[in-house]
Amino acid sequence: MNAQRVAVVTDSTAYLPPDVQARLGIATIPLNVLWGQEVLKDGVDIDPSAFYQRLRSNKVMPTTSQPSAGEFVDFFRRAAEEKGTDTVVGVFISSGLSGTVASAEMAKGMLSDLRVEVVDSRSTSMGQGFQAIAAAEAAQAGGSLEEVLEAAQQVRYRVQVLFVVDTLEFLHRGGRIGGAQRFLGTALRIKPLLELEGGKIEALEQIRTKKKALARMLEVALERRGDTPIHRAAVIHADALEECLALKEEVRAMLEPGEIYVSEVSPVIGTHTGPGTLGVVYYTW
Repeated sequence: MNAQRVAVVTDSTAYLPPDVQARLGIATIPLNVLWGQEVLKDGVDIDPSAFYQRLRSNKVMPTTSQPSAGEFVDFFRRAAEEKGTDTVVGVFISSGLSGTVASAEMAKGMLSDLRVEVVDSRSTSMGQGFQAIAAAEAAQAGGSLEEVLEAAQQVRYRVQVLFVVDTLEFLHRGGRIGGAQRFLGTALRIKPLLELEGGKIEALEQIRTKKKALARMLEVALERRGDTPIHRAAVIHADALEECLALKEEVRAMLEPGEIYVSEVSPVIGTHTGPGTLGVVYYTW
């Protein structure tokens, strides 16, 4: 088998379904969850189940950080070596949410023997993941660097990320609240419907009860889709699998995506959204 011309990598916040990640050979660099004196690698030292269980009961709240430039240098070298190439495309969490892109860019400047292209996904979770998948599919098909970058870009232009959180407490505490700031101080039963727009979290609506908020989320997705078919969709959850599986069937029936995935919200993102978060990510084609 010929070596790929381009290695495609991402970070742990994409939280790709394991079978998809394995099939496409997408290497992942973990971000960090900082809990007291502990530094935990996202998805390596702590998985979502253990993370959310601890988050619900621990009085000390975690924070997060990006990998260092030095870690990225080692990561890029390994990824290139594994694919037998000198060209790497990294699709990473939005620069509006994390310093990960900045660290990756710094590492790029330290690697004169490799060609590294850093893609700011302007997203996270499967909004980022779908970009990495498209890029990896293009690379696996023998695509050039330009074709791999174009594949990611085409998804970035089209992807939508909508989600409902149980509370704004975690976004506020982590400094990622963005345009949802205006919902602070509303009644406890109000469930905010949020989106990723321009690489940052923005507020859409505040809705009474989670059930109504999820229904409205699907209505918004349907309105935005219009008559254009949805190529891929994902239902994402933070320690809410049962609700997520029910939501998946609603997404399948209402939005009729060509493919549909279920993905957990990684511990790093869960630090800021909190448990109980549910969302839908999709792009048209």
